[in-house]
Amino acid sequence: MNIKRISVIAVFLISALSATAKDYPASLFGIKSDGITLNTKSIQFALDYIEKQGGGRLVFYVGRYLTGSIHMRSNVSIHLNEGAILVGSLNPFEYDKNGWTALIFARDVKNIAITGQGVIDGQGRQLAFNVVDVIQKGLVKDGFRFDRPEADARAVLIYFFNCDNVTMRKVTIRNSASWVQIYEQSRNVVLDSIYVDSKAYWNNDGIDIVDCEKVKITNSFVDSDDDGICIKSHTPGKRNDDIEIRNNTVRSSANGIKFGTATLGGFSNIRIVNNRVFDTYRSAVTLAAVDGGYVENILVDSLYATTTGNAIFLRIGERRAGFKGRMENVTISNLYCEVPLLKPDAGYEYEGPVEDMPRNISPAGIVGLADAKINNITLSNVTIKYPGGGNPLFAKVGTDELGKVPEKVPGYPEFSMFGELPAWGLYVRHAQNIKVNNLVLIAEKKDYRPAIVLDDVQSSSFTGLDVKEAGAKSKKALHQHASSNIVIK
Repeated sequence: MNIKRISVIAVFLISALSATAKDYPASLFGIKSDGITLNTKSIQFALDYIEKQGGGRLVFYVGRYLTGSIHMRSNVSIHLNEGAILVGSLNPFEYDKNGWTALIFARDVKNIAITGQGVIDGQGRQLAFNVVDVIQKGLVKDGFRFDRPEADARAVLIYFFNCDNVTMRKVTIRNSASWVQIYEQSRNVVLDSIYVDSKAYWNNDGIDIVDCEKVKITNSFVDSDDDGICIKSHTPGKRNDDIEIRNNTVRSSANGIKFGTATLGGFSNIRIVNNRVFDTYRSAVTLAAVDGGYVENILVDSLYATTTGNAIFLRIGERRAGFKGRMENVTISNLYCEVPLLKPDAGYEYEGPVEDMPRNISPAGIVGLADAKINNITLSNVTIKYPGGGNPLFAKVGTDELGKVPEKVPGYPEFSMFGELPAWGLYVRHAQNIKVNNLVLIAEKKDYRPAIVLDDVQSSSFTGLDVKEAGAKSKKALHQHASSNIVIK
């Protein structure tokens, strides 16, 4: 029997077992759907009981089910039928803390799922206000930076740690008091066709994947105050590996799809394919390595971004002395992005901050360090449309004064971190082996800056470069400084 046939049989058996897994209605355990009765102990009893019976589904029917923290068990699923809403308690003391404060925990378990067309609602805004209240009363100690509780003190909706075979499918997840869902050091994670509405409070990342292996995020919609789909590495020696992000739509008041900011370990073999980003304050895609970790073997393909503050930002940094990142072997292809003149997330709740205004529109960026260059990056079939019209009176940095652009070695990695930049389309600094094929840069109005600036760039090539800048007839499109072996065809 060959390996392929064995795999087919295994998938069939798993599907058959899933189809025959016993369903247990929530009402069997006295779980009330009135939105008033606190069901925490009843739901937990049900999950524990189903595990002891060999596994199955706890099924919720139409109604509002109020609960505090619950803990998933191996071989047990929660199924939320359409019209069923799992509602988080407004009492901060109804939540457990284990690494994070969370509504739904899973730790060291396997074969778990949350499915159905129902809703998980964290009531996050009011819950966060109630956390503030107990801190101000002195009942809970907290750093309370920026006049708000720390992210781990506010309940995320889902925190799964060291789990195997995790599925989230079709559910709506909304109104978290903090990050919405965190999957950490887990394997075989599938997030499919989920709807995430995370605009209830600050730090509302839509999806966070932390040091996981074999993850698929597909066919989902994310609307978030903070980063939409975010891959992080919290632990040196750990890594994110074999991750696919495909067919998703993201709206964010931060970044659409981002690596980091925590980048202590690795990011490898990640495919970001056929996604859409819109009305997003920062970058459509940010890849960062700023805490000593590495980013390698990454594909971004078929990304369509509109009304987005920046298209691409790749960054190596050193937030802690002696811990430089590494980034190499990244391909970005078939990307289209429109960058607006005005604030792209204006009118949304918890907008991104007004930073360093007024300033000119920032270009796409590939920015390493002098002693840690970004290496082997390919841009292919990329079109970025800008408003142009850069004003030289806004803290002008010309091509004859590139040293005025700060290095910001330990800085927080965002495309706007350097302030005024000397290019309107693409800025590359401290990089090597950059291959650009069929790059189209469009400026709707004439800009005082060149389209592209290379500063300390080696062994790189540009083929099929097409710069369209209104009113610029004989202007040089690309400026080189301290660069060598640059081929333009």
